[in-house]
Amino acid sequence: MTDFSRAGMSRRTIVKGSVLAAALASVPAAANATPANSPAGVALVRNRLTLPSGIATGDVTSDSAVLWSRSSGSGRMTAVLRAVDDGGDILRGRGAFERVVRGPRATQASDFTAKIHAGNLPSNTRFALEISFEDDGGAAGETARGTFRTAPDAGTYNGKGRTGDTSNGGQVPASSAQSFVWTGDTAGQGWGINEEIGGMRGYRAMHQTRPDFFIHSGDTVYADGPLAETVMEKDGQVWRNLVTEEVSKVAETLDEYRGRHRYNLMDVNMRAMFADVPVVANWDDHETTNNWYPGEILDDPRYTVRDVNTLAARGRQAWQEYMPIAEGSALWRPGTFDDAGQYQPARIYRKIPRGPQLDVFCLDMRTFKSPNTDGKEGYATSILGQEQVDWLIREVSASKATWKVIAADLPLGIIVPDGPVNQESLANRDAGAPLGRELEIAGVLSAFKRNRVRNIVWLTADVHYCAAHHYSPERAAFTDFDPFWEFVAGPIAAGSFGPNAMDGTFGPEVVFSKAGRFPGESPRDGENQFFGHVQLGEDNSFTASLRNANGATVFSKVLTPER
Repeated sequence: MTDFSRAGMSRRTIVKGSVLAAALASVPAAANATPANSPAGVALVRNRLTLPSGIATGDVTSDSAVLWSRSSGSGRMTAVLRAVDDGGDILRGRGAFERVVRGPRATQASDFTAKIHAGNLPSNTRFALEISFEDDGGAAGETARGTFRTAPDAGTYNGKGRTGDTSNGGQVPASSAQSFVWTGDTAGQGWGINEEIGGMRGYRAMHQTRPDFFIHSGDTVYADGPLAETVMEKDGQVWRNLVTEEVSKVAETLDEYRGRHRYNLMDVNMRAMFADVPVVANWDDHETTNNWYPGEILDDPRYTVRDVNTLAARGRQAWQEYMPIAEGSALWRPGTFDDAGQYQPARIYRKIPRGPQLDVFCLDMRTFKSPNTDGKEGYATSILGQEQVDWLIREVSASKATWKVIAADLPLGIIVPDGPVNQESLANRDAGAPLGRELEIAGVLSAFKRNRVRNIVWLTADVHYCAAHHYSPERAAFTDFDPFWEFVAGPIAAGSFGPNAMDGTFGPEVVFSKAGRFPGESPRDGENQFFGHVQLGEDNSFTASLRNANGATVFSKVLTPER
């Protein structure tokens, strides 16, 4: 997303008292306190480890979950999982489950964050979760509590056979129905945590829908968007941000990138939602810097580090440390380091199986992205890269789930400019045959048609307004694909923009869109902040609704599965 927020954002280094108190809670536990008249070095009170950034779960499947938290100092992560009913009471007898899992030590090397990959969990089960850290002396610290539900078992339909068996009339039991929300764009364009309006209220609105999980479609932080203590809004109101030192300038150091994530988790609404709602996270550009691509050299006077690869490695490390993302062999730490000490990130494009109704395919449209040009090359340039393209075609084609949701951090047909000529996304302002990055996506869509894949829905954010797009070869210059829907949501706590022009190559019809009243509109009243909500019904229906940050539905569409 092109950033329009630089003007008027001055650096601030004085931290408000309330924020300083929160920041101090994140400092490693101090030496044991002793009264003035006690012999030096005799410890009487041990400071307990606290959880200054709350807890979170992520990438939850039918039998696994990633558990995340951050400690105030060095300590070993411990999690307690108990199966509970919908009222929160512990299950006894049949269905009872309790497990204590000891995870890795949180150290300064990971900014005191830690993750546990909890496997072999029962499906379609609600868990009460407790997370704490044990210090080096064996003392348990503060305990935080949350909940999550594992997905339905993908192997059966109500006990009547394997997935794909239609002997039950294509119905799924009520217990298999699920819902989720998605959005993007948090704390952008200078609009941070404003406690006078209740903080990031969009997160509260999403939480109130009681979703089974949440897709954050990217721009999880705005590392390139400094926050000032006060911002004058267009109507003369004064917006008051909480401000920390790390968010008062563009992020360049690893700790400044980490500080962006720590800042967002100061919001009470986000912490409350993350404790109860599993996260599936994409990353996009603002986790590093605006509209970046690998190999770019910045021409921006705000930066002393101009090599984007260096910035991206730091931003990616911080993102992986703070997102509850399953990372395969790198799960216990946020990536690895090669023999030369260079950071090597884990692969983050992945499939999240969610039972017989749903598979989520989470894309990485940033790591393998070609340079931003006008997008009109006569040969394929990359936005996914060949390895990810092959993976996406293979995994979506093999999916037995009714619905295949592709969670993308960039839209398909929306024109997203990067300056007067270049393009940030894959649309190139040319409604003709595919060119440049469009050729890569055209190959994906053609493969889906060739493999007779049904019921694909694309979900995204990025452009700071909401929309519903229907793509069809009947309207397109490129015709070798089956019709599909793309739904766009966001921002959830950033400036509102749009609507953008569309590129006709893949035949999009704008069925609905709603944007801000003027570019960069603040989130104050919530009317033009948006998230999407999906309800998967017992009849396998897919109801997608677009809602504002006050919870009001502005658009809804019911999709029925094709056979």
